[in-house]
Amino acid sequence: MAKYLLLKHYRGAPAAVNDVPMDRWTPEEVTAHVTYMEDFGARLEETGELVDVQALSPEGTFVRYDGEGRPPVTDGPFAETKDLIAGWYVIDVDGYERALELAAELSAAPGAGGRPIHEWLEVRPFLGTPPTITE
Repeated sequence: MAKYLLLKHYRGAPAAVNDVPMDRWTPEEVTAHVTYMEDFGARLEETGELVDVQALSPEGTFVRYDGEGRPPVTDGPFAETKDLIAGWYVIDVDGYERALELAAELSAAPGAGGRPIHEWLEVRPFLGTPPTITE
């Protein structure tokens, strides 16, 4: 087993096929999307492949130490993850091909008009994570 991060983006990834911003969806379309995501997570939980899933708030601040006795520096002239990352799934699967399969399924979540979004997801393996051994 190997752990992968399925990273969902607000911006920064190539545009989705059904690229209508969520704030322009109807309440029913938002509900259908959230239900799809919850059902996807529940299926992974049943198979033992789900490690974690989180959606992120759009608020956030970069912080940097600026020297002894000085207040921390916040927000800089750079793209911040609050502008880029919407959330993630952490999965523990048999291998890379399974991670790609699940990311493709997640990409099909419904959006505007009930049509699949076909959004791009970033699939990243965890660095140096030993395989999970189950008995």
